[in-house]
Amino acid sequence: MAPKALQKFWTSCRLFMAPPWRKFKKGSVLVIELNGDIPEQKGGRFAPPLSVPQLKEALEKAAYDPRIRGIHLKIGSVSAGWAKLQELRRSLDFFRTCGKFSIATMNRGGEKEYFLCCGCEEIYIPPTANMTLKGFMVAGTFLRGVLEKVGVEPQVKRIGKYKSAGDQLLLRDMSEPQREQLTALLEDIYEGFTTTIAHDRKKTVEEVEAMLNEGIFDMQKYVDGGWITGLRYEDEVMDDLKKRTGGKKDKLRSVSLKKYAKVSPGAFGLRGRKTIAIVRSSGAIVGGDGAAGSSGSVITAGSFIKELRALAKNKGVQAVVLRVDSPGGDALASDLMWREIRKLAEKKPVVASMGDVAASGGYYMAMGASKIVAEPLTITGSIGVVTGKFNLEELYRRVQYSKVVISKGKYAELNGDTRSFTPEEEDLFDRSAEFAYASFRDKAAESRRMPKDELQKHAQGRVWSGKRALQIGLIDGLGGVERAISIAKQEAGIGQQQKVRLLEVSKAKSSPFGLLSALAIGAVAQVANGEQVSMQSLAAALLTGQLQQAAFRNGVTPHGATMAVMPDIQVEGVGSSSVAQSLGNGSGEPTELMTLLNRLL
Repeated sequence: MAPKALQKFWTSCRLFMAPPWRKFKKGSVLVIELNGDIPEQKGGRFAPPLSVPQLKEALEKAAYDPRIRGIHLKIGSVSAGWAKLQELRRSLDFFRTCGKFSIATMNRGGEKEYFLCCGCEEIYIPPTANMTLKGFMVAGTFLRGVLEKVGVEPQVKRIGKYKSAGDQLLLRDMSEPQREQLTALLEDIYEGFTTTIAHDRKKTVEEVEAMLNEGIFDMQKYVDGGWITGLRYEDEVMDDLKKRTGGKKDKLRSVSLKKYAKVSPGAFGLRGRKTIAIVRSSGAIVGGDGAAGSSGSVITAGSFIKELRALAKNKGVQAVVLRVDSPGGDALASDLMWREIRKLAEKKPVVASMGDVAASGGYYMAMGASKIVAEPLTITGSIGVVTGKFNLEELYRRVQYSKVVISKGKYAELNGDTRSFTPEEEDLFDRSAEFAYASFRDKAAESRRMPKDELQKHAQGRVWSGKRALQIGLIDGLGGVERAISIAKQEAGIGQQQKVRLLEVSKAKSSPFGLLSALAIGAVAQVANGEQVSMQSLAAALLTGQLQQAAFRNGVTPHGATMAVMPDIQVEGVGSSSVAQSLGNGSGEPTELMTLLNRLL
């Protein structure tokens, strides 16, 4: 991968002609700080350069940049799914092939943070660091008992044996189908972690498993076992970096990610004339024609379709990579976008690349592409639908809230919240959900060129890892955006060695309204996540429609829409979870046990 002499010459010329604010001293270390969420989409003008595409681009440039001597990855508590971490790891692995040094440091972390650290050649933590590596877990919370206690009856219809969206509202315990699919996901992520770490640290899988089961609390044991390079405080790491980069003893030659993001990839000959567009869609799928969301956290059919139609008319774009990171949502919006993706694929190659999650409505979108690739640990599938409503009759009675409805039409009160379904209403509710499911399943079979009976075996709402989805034909290959670009080149008749220009179409937008939305969602999350909530506050949430928003991922909407949404599934490293909780819940917030006890008192 070493650049040729002529390429080095032209690179030097381009860097010499760069404006002063993009220049920095030769021999510098690129400092990358990873902490919190790592969004899928690039941010707006004033957003920090901490998104997946920007991180990957920075590592690619740094590998070729003669001014960069190495990288220093400073890792905090990372909030990202395993597929996204695999994508970033691949970029770190690429950087290491250039022969430059790579150092990772962290003060506290768990499995996710360590997984990223192992992408670097050297790992340093302080002697008193809190690095906890214990294994993985997945959990489910169930609110049926709480809802009954306050007089709420959830009426939810799920189509598919494994369609567990809605379980949080309907059940008191985990169903066997849900337990089966979660166990499979847990095993795949555990295997992905142990095999990757074994390769990175030159160990066997059995040695990795033994380390996880040892319960290490003395950081020196990580050094003795070869799991990290050494124990160093930050100042000691800085002193070492000063020696490696040269310059003054009291100042480190370094460049921040924010400044380095302004350096064009074209300076290193990494872009060509032909263009492949990348459309990134991240978040829940909602109806309407609005923008992509205040923070890129939702996908609206209207704005998405406009982007695709513009790309269809753009003769300068040879192919499109559709990046999907969504658990699904509104079934109608998913179908409209699927149709538009299919129409675009008739004019130019469209390759879907799945992020952390591309399930239910997210898979609905992806299956419209010519080809689909996913990371081994992507969560996908969930071909099924769920719809429902709340019957608040008893709650209204308890809190002495009166609501009188006058209607005309047999099904006018189908989605009303003042009573349960009549037998006729329940029959219509069930048949409409069955119809929506059959439509989703049949279009999936058509898109994947698979008999309906065969597709039915893999549907029924079941979620799969990317690794297993490949085995059953739901996707075409494993890999990240680079693999999708490679396939798009092939489909468009572009040589694999030929450089292309990557046109990032989607950017996350920010506004003051985004902060207000975040505050509202945080209040709703209190209810959904089972935090301490009194009967009065729960009743208030129901009466103002907040619980309906929280129940979105469980298929309950005020207007009774059919949803193609997957359950809230997160397989977490035990260590990473405990670190995140220690950072986020250290202000005296009630624990889950305290919350349950308070509910009973």
